[in-house]
Amino acid sequence: MRDRRSVDDLTIEELEHILRVKKHQARQQRLQRFTSAGRRRADLPSPEDAFPEDLAESPEPQPEEIENIPGPSKHRSWPERSLRDKLLLAVEIAAALGLVGIMIFAARALQKINQESRAAQASSLAGLLTPTATPIISAVVLPGGHTSPIEPGGAKPNYDEVPENLRPIIEQQFNLVTIPTPAPSQARRICIPAIHVDALVVQGDGWEQLRQGVGQHIGTANPGQPGNVVLSAHNDIYGEIFRELDQLNEGDEVILETLTQVFMYRVVDWYIVEPTNVKYLESTNEAITTLISCYPYWEDTERIVVIASLVEP
Repeated sequence: MRDRRSVDDLTIEELEHILRVKKHQARQQRLQRFTSAGRRRADLPSPEDAFPEDLAESPEPQPEEIENIPGPSKHRSWPERSLRDKLLLAVEIAAALGLVGIMIFAARALQKINQESRAAQASSLAGLLTPTATPIISAVVLPGGHTSPIEPGGAKPNYDEVPENLRPIIEQQFNLVTIPTPAPSQARRICIPAIHVDALVVQGDGWEQLRQGVGQHIGTANPGQPGNVVLSAHNDIYGEIFRELDQLNEGDEVILETLTQVFMYRVVDWYIVEPTNVKYLESTNEAITTLISCYPYWEDTERIVVIASLVEP
């Protein structure tokens, strides 16, 4: 009687026996080919030799039954599957559903944060509210990062993005730099028509300031003046204001408004740099504005820097 069991149902001894039988059959076929071609060595056994004793005395299945053994269990119908297979499938389905649920929850949470930030920023832009003075940390990493610069409670700096050799500078700066009250000549609003940006500009680029809108780095030039107006914003949280900086092209307009004047800049260049490349915060002789944000979207391991030059009236 032929053995109708699947491979998964055979014992180790039966599988080893099948392997030996297959090897023996393959050897017999080679010998037959050599014989028919006149190439068989005289010292080799003839193709008609019987199976070795260990094969002849081995338990079922016999060689002629091997071809009739069903394939692997993956070809079995659902009722034929073992309980373990069904449990594993259930676990895989549950894990996949759990992962989808987590992704949906995270996406909704991010969407809610961005909606709330946009609403707050629009309200602030309408009234040009004066931001509250808070300590900031600057000069060792480019602004716009996704790590809060102070630990919960504000007791001391958070060093996640700060190289170890620069951390003493942070200790000295912490609680020493405060945000001044905005002056009439300082930036209050930024518009970038090419990427649909219309946002409030606040003084300072610390974590709290970038929740309100676009932050101007303390000590940088005012719009329209010789020097570097450094502005930064997030790309995937708190309104995603600078999400599409990488879509800007040479010649695109960047409009900065103060309390009394409007100044136009045009994009001249852009770069992808390490967060510690702080040379873009430095003052310049020509009148430019530097726009900074994290990059790439949702990874935020680098910074994108866009340079725009003042258009003289």
